[in-house]
Order: sequence, then C-alpha cells, then structure tokens
Amino acid sequence: MESTIREVIYMSWPTIIIVVSIIFFMRMIFIFKSDRKKKTPFHEEVFGLFFLVYLLVLFQLVTSQDLSGGGTNLIPFREILRYDIGTSLFYRQVIGNMLLFIPLGYFVTSYCKIKDLGTITIFSLLSSCVIEVTQHFIGRSFDVDDIILNVVGGIKITEPSADLAVAMAIISSYKGKALNNDSVFIGELALTGEIRRVVNIEKRIKEAVKLGYKTIYTTKYGLEKLELP
Repeated sequence: MESTIREVIYMSWPTIIIVVSIIFFMRMIFIFKSDRKKKTPFHEEVFGLFFLVYLLVLFQLVTSQDLSGGGTNLIPFREILRYDIGTSLFYRQVIGNMLLFIPLGYFVTSYCKIKDLGTITIFSLLSSCVIEVTQHFIGRSFDVDDIILNVVGGIKITEPSADLAVAMAIISSYKGKALNNDSVFIGELALTGEIRRVVNIEKRIKEAVKLGYKTIYTTKYGLEKLELP
C-alpha cells in the first residue's frame, strides 16, 4: 500500500502543482479584484481545492499505463476472489479500488446535498462505468469488479445503525472469516467502542426476525421488555 501511494504521488505531483498554482493565482486575483459583497467562506475554498486535487490524482491513476496490459472481465467477483486476503495485491487491487472512490462519494454528497443512498449509488456507478470504458479504449483493462468496488467505495453511509455491520464486515475481511448468513448487526459505534442504541431499534429487530434472521447483534440497553414474534 505504501509503494502504491508513493507511485501516485510521483505520477501526480507535477500536474497537481501546475494546475493548482494556476487556479490559486486566478482565484486570488478574482477575490481581491472583485467588488462582490458576498464572499465565499474560506472552508468552501479549501474544500473545492481539495476536490480539484483529488480529480487530478484520479485522472493520473485511471489514465496511466497499465503494466498488466489490456483485457476484459465481465464476470462479477472473479478478479476480487483471485487475490488472497492480506496480500499486497489484495490491498492494492481490492481495497485500493474502494478507497479510490471514497473521496468522490464524500465530495459529491456534500456539494450536491445528496442524502439518499440511491442517488449516490447511481452516480458512483455511472462514474465508474465511464472510467472503465475510457480505460478500455486507451488500451487498459475493462473489469466489472472494478466497477463493483468503486461503487462500494463511493457510497456514503449516513445511517448510524449501519456502523456495527460495517465494522464487522471489515473485521471479517481482515480475519478472512465469513460471517453467518443468518446474522444481523444493528447499532451505532462510539469512539470508545460502545454499541449505542439507534432509532426504532425494536421495529428493526422485529423486521429482521420476520425476514428469517436467527441471530441479532445489538445493544441490550432498553430491550429488556422486547417481545419477538
């Protein structure tokens, strides 16, 4: 992972410095010469600058030469399952593709005020498809697994009840042990590791039971009198 980061920095720094410097100089001239009464808050300026840097890095990554050559994979999860968990290739190809779209999901949801999961999922899907198709036409590989991983990384989860489920998924991946298919994890995780109660926890538990899940992991706080169907 460290070598990958160094490669990205090495490939991107000339473009980033040149473009960001030009944008910065233009923005400073505009701010000092403009007679506008309404000024853009400083944090929004920084936010936009970081988004620009991210897009430049993304461009370098998806258009740089692919040493493995071109190719096409239309079978879902074939490439994902090819890498052993914990190896350098797993972190680079699987975890790396998810991390690649995390900033995109954050920037877009914040800038466009997107709150629903469907919209950001569709946006991430379309963006990843454009990237993969472009890579195919410039001689790089087209991989449906890259699209899957990019979409997963681009999703910004705002529902606190998913904290425990996400944490268990990460632990499962790290340990290389699958979770039981009949288990459900519901709860918000505090910085101290405490599992907190979430809104409508009783309804969530009852709905999970109706769907056939046998084991439910959550906090026991306030559930002493819960009656399951």
